[in-house]
Amino acid sequence: MLQFATMSFPSDLEIARAGKLIPLTEVAAKMGIGPHLLEQHGDELAKIRLEAIDELKDRPKAKYVVVTAITPTPLGEGKTTTTVGLGQAMQHIGKNAVISLRQPSMGPTFGIKGGAAGGGYSQVIPMELLNLHLTGDFHAVTAAHNLLSAMVDNHLHQGNELELDMHNITWRRVLDVNDRSLRNIIVGLGGKMDGVTRQTGFDINAASEVMAIIALATSLDDMRARMGRIVVGYTKDGDPVTAEQLKGAGSMAVIMKEALKPNLLQTLEHTPVIVHAGPFGNIAHGNSSIVGDLIGIRGGDYLITEAGFGADMGAERFFNLKCRTSGMVPDAAVLVATVRALKAHSGKFTITPGKPLPADLLAENPDDVRAGAANLIKQIETVTVHGVSPVVAINAFPGDFASEHQVIREIAESVGARVAVCTHFSDGGKGATDLAQAVVEACDEPSNFQFCYESEDSLKTKIEKVATKIYGAAAVTYTPAANTQLARYEKNGFGNLPVCIAKTHLSISADASLKGAPTGHTVNVREVRASVGAGFIYPICGDMTTMPGLGSAPAASIIDFDEHGVIQGLS
Repeated sequence: MLQFATMSFPSDLEIARAGKLIPLTEVAAKMGIGPHLLEQHGDELAKIRLEAIDELKDRPKAKYVVVTAITPTPLGEGKTTTTVGLGQAMQHIGKNAVISLRQPSMGPTFGIKGGAAGGGYSQVIPMELLNLHLTGDFHAVTAAHNLLSAMVDNHLHQGNELELDMHNITWRRVLDVNDRSLRNIIVGLGGKMDGVTRQTGFDINAASEVMAIIALATSLDDMRARMGRIVVGYTKDGDPVTAEQLKGAGSMAVIMKEALKPNLLQTLEHTPVIVHAGPFGNIAHGNSSIVGDLIGIRGGDYLITEAGFGADMGAERFFNLKCRTSGMVPDAAVLVATVRALKAHSGKFTITPGKPLPADLLAENPDDVRAGAANLIKQIETVTVHGVSPVVAINAFPGDFASEHQVIREIAESVGARVAVCTHFSDGGKGATDLAQAVVEACDEPSNFQFCYESEDSLKTKIEKVATKIYGAAAVTYTPAANTQLARYEKNGFGNLPVCIAKTHLSISADASLKGAPTGHTVNVREVRASVGAGFIYPICGDMTTMPGLGSAPAASIIDFDEHGVIQGLS
């Protein structure tokens, strides 16, 4: 068995509070950013002015690294922790790194998943600020999105000059809370002055197209143009009605002006961290912002960013949406793997949040790891099919056995991936130096980056290329509604947009029950929505919902102040 400290390990919150912050001017200076480009929000965080993009443009370009993972269990496999640990490790081997992350949504923070500051001694601090409000960017998204919702309903109330079809309004409302009761609602109940009665609903704030827009916009002007292209619904003739036509785009952009500036924080070891935007990993593209990366790419030797969920989701969208929009391409991809996840992909074990792990899963059994290896192999292929060099990071947990790590190493190396065992959770940056060395080597290899599909492909062709190449599907089927929607989008000139397929993150397929690397399955597209302002079409598969619900024992039930007014229960 691997050796870990036997003493009681402090909680993430305790470790974060014990961390010593340095002035953010010193953190920014590591990136070549002067104080004149910072807007301080207290002593612990700041916004970076967008002028930094132009001021830094003559500095050398960093190597660009994306951190992704095998298909995770419901507990997650430590992708953010690995991203932070790798960033910290770079300084241990004489390199300068900048980390670029999404901001966590308070829906999951108060739900089951918890926050997204990393873990153990590989965290972003202050942890409480990162997980709760930060600089108010998410609230700005909520306000801008719901302002447009109000303008839609006001337009109907004032006579519907644009002839919106009441049964084909696609713009809903958003809230940064998990609340299943709001998925489908009726608005306008009451008297004549209370608005037009119609059915609508709420999505989680992270699924808002406004959130995706600030993640994909490249400048303030670009953000304003994207707001104008938002489609809120269609006329009875099938013509799109936009935020520009409703005269709402300008006000939305004004609300979002400050939120477009990325946030600057630091790790426990003072590595610079750009935290910006938080698009939903299931529904949107699940990556941090392009403006953050445009700053970070000139701020050190390596820019390390993270893509949501497994490589079939976040990394595929990073490659085909974010890179297509930004023009930046990665030099290497880190694929996080754990013993417990690979054992789960054997099909022998069920992992349930809030319940102890099965005893047999914790026992030494390299054969169980080998039985789930197909998922690792397929996710490595997802990286290599895009022409990117893969590095497998074995995120070591207490209770892991060296024999099980050896199986992962053998499997990964057999398909051409570099491998490193990491203990960054317990040891901070020094626990990921082997990973850092492997990433440096991978980045030095010639790059042959390529997209999974071409912009000129039809929407169905794009969907089918992702489904067959990345998910291992044999076929894609469409409901009549999905066929109608796709035809409408092609007719309206949206066919050149990339696709962002919304599906379960618990399987490479669209069926959460299929573990490992299933093949020969059919992906069914239930519905297709258009985020024209953000710049993608998103097909929805299976029973995916855009508004999560709370579990039987949500984190919200234990988060509180203690008698000294100190926050407790965050994770």
